[in-house]
Formats: sequence, structure tokens, C-alpha cells
Amino acid sequence: MRLKNFVFLMVMGISCICEAQVKPGLVDAKLVRMVESQVLVGTSVLNNDGYFVWGGSVIEGEDGRFHMFYSRWPSGPEHAKFADGWLLDSEIAYAVSDFPDRDFKFVQVILQGRIHEGRPNAWDAQSVHNPHIKKFHGKYYLYHTGSRDPGEQPDKTPGASLNKRSRIQQNQKIGVVEFESIDDLLAGSFTRPDKPLLIPRTRVKKENVLNPSPAGVDPLPDNLIVVNPSVVYRPSDKKYLLYFKGNLYDPYWKGAHGVALSDAPDGPFVPLDKFIFDLKGADGKLASAEDPYVWYNDTEKKFYAVFKDFTGKITGSVPGLAIMYSDDGEDWLTMENPMFMPLQLALKDGMHLNVDRLERPQLLISAHGIPMV
Repeated sequence: MRLKNFVFLMVMGISCICEAQVKPGLVDAKLVRMVESQVLVGTSVLNNDGYFVWGGSVIEGEDGRFHMFYSRWPSGPEHAKFADGWLLDSEIAYAVSDFPDRDFKFVQVILQGRIHEGRPNAWDAQSVHNPHIKKFHGKYYLYHTGSRDPGEQPDKTPGASLNKRSRIQQNQKIGVVEFESIDDLLAGSFTRPDKPLLIPRTRVKKENVLNPSPAGVDPLPDNLIVVNPSVVYRPSDKKYLLYFKGNLYDPYWKGAHGVALSDAPDGPFVPLDKFIFDLKGADGKLASAEDPYVWYNDTEKKFYAVFKDFTGKITGSVPGLAIMYSDDGEDWLTMENPMFMPLQLALKDGMHLNVDRLERPQLLISAHGIPMV
């Protein structure tokens, strides 16, 4: 069973995260069969009929309401399957609620691929995805990914055998949209740059790759793609840290992470060469992970990150959401209890629902840096 909707979880924490064990709250929803699949329906869930819904990012606005930005793309037998659809036609939608953890309602679509504007050659022409909303110095920044299809590649080139889905997947970059207020955004008064904020520096893969790096180049963290943006401010040196995921192949795919630094939330960002969250297994290779959400705790003067652990090498047991911490946002350590949340949802009706995955966790953080929702 695969559920593709967005679920809100109240998270119980205490003032010192390093000693806390997170206890997910109960989900106000019921499992309902709809045609060929089962979905969660209830106040804790955001559903859009006819769409897959994924990757919500929420912020409290100047109006005291809670504003969500999320990815969605068409679902149904006449559309691409889930694993392809997010690359082919993902858009960023907006929903709002009076509460941080329930009753979000769709309002309108905020961003689409620029092919819908008649610009098939724009860097974000095909799809926009991975929304991540932040507010710095009174201004909003909606970080996201975008991609386009560069078209079929010439015969006998390394990318000649790639299909449309793979070409778009290998062409993902990170961008940002800036706006002064939620009202400005809804009215279309915002800045959408024509160039991405961050692009990969290396393109290392043995075969089937677009525009490969020269032979002998070692892959950097931003290899092939940059996705999953998460941005946080570092008070010690007034830098903005943009975390991202790249792809490594050794020999099979795995997610690897890096960080880029800037003096301003809209860049320019300069990526470091070092790998982030670089926990290695017994074989000496990086553990595969993705979807980091990073925040800073003012009381403890520490950074924390929650992300998806594919294998259980980071949680120390089984796959789920893992948590790590750092003093500077660059060198990361495993928590004493690194399991943030297992692959299970506890419903209010007493049902415990095992799920295939928990992806793209994003949090609402208290003024002191404690996860709340």
C-alpha cells in the first residue's frame, strides 16, 4: 500500500533536543478505499482530488495564519505514474489554515514549469518541485527545484539512450522566488529569476549521463543534480547555509549531501567540497539518505537535521527518519538516539499504520528551536 498525501504530525519535544526522544502525535484521519488505492482522509491530511500531493512546507504569516507550499501533479489512469509524474509536470500549490497542524485548504497554484508560459528552454520549464519556505529579515523566500527536458541527445553520446524522464531527472537545479508578503505572492507580485540559484559542478556517472565531466574527475556532493533545498541562518558568522542533495553511483545510486554558503538568503551561494551527513557503513561508503530539513536551536547553539534514512545505517536500526546534530552546520554527529521517527503512523482511532516511506519531512520550529509540527 502506498499513500500519497500530506500528513501533519504534532511532535512532542522538550527544551533540550540532545536529551529528547521525539514522540509523534496521533493523526486525525481514517484509511478510506478509493477505487484502486487506499488513502488517509481527515483533518490531519491535505488531499487534492485528481492530484498526488507531496512535500509540504509551512510558515506562520504576518496575518497569524499558517501558509503551506507543496508539490502536486496529476494522478489517474490517463496520467503518468507517480514515479514519473513529479518530473514531467509537478507544480507548486498553496494552501492556508488557521491552525498549524490541520484543516489546510487549497487556494491556488503558485508556480508551474515555464513551458506553460511558452518558455520551453527555461531552466525550470518542465516542472517545479521541492518547495521550502523561509522568512529572513521580513522577506519571504520560496526555495524550490526546477528542471527541463534538453531533448534527445545525439547518437553515440553518453546521454543518447536516456528517455525523457531520465533527461529531466538529470537536469535538476535549485532556484528561489522572493516576495514581501503572502498577499503579494497571491497577486503575482514576486521575483522569479531567469537563472537557477545553484547548479551541479560535476557530472560523474559511468554511463547514461547528460553532459558528463571529463574522465578522471571525482564527484563532488553536488554531482549530477542539486535538489531537496533546506536553508538556515548561522549566527556565528552571519552566513546562510543551503543544504542540498546530489547523486552518487558506486556502483548504484545513492543520495549524498552538501552545503553551500552565502552572505544573503538569495545568494550567490558557494558550495563546499565536503560531504555533509557523511556517516559511512562498514564498507566505508556513505549511507544513502535524502530530504534533509535543517534548523538552528538558539538555546543550545546547535544545528539539527532530520532526513530520510534509506537503509537504517543512520538510525542504527531500521529505515525511517533519522536525526543528527552539529555545532557549526558543517560537521555532523549522530544523536544518542538517532531514530527520529519509524515508518509508522498512529491514528486517533487506535490503528497503527505501517507505511512504505516517510519523505521530505519539514518542520514548524518554536522560537527556541524546538520541533512542534
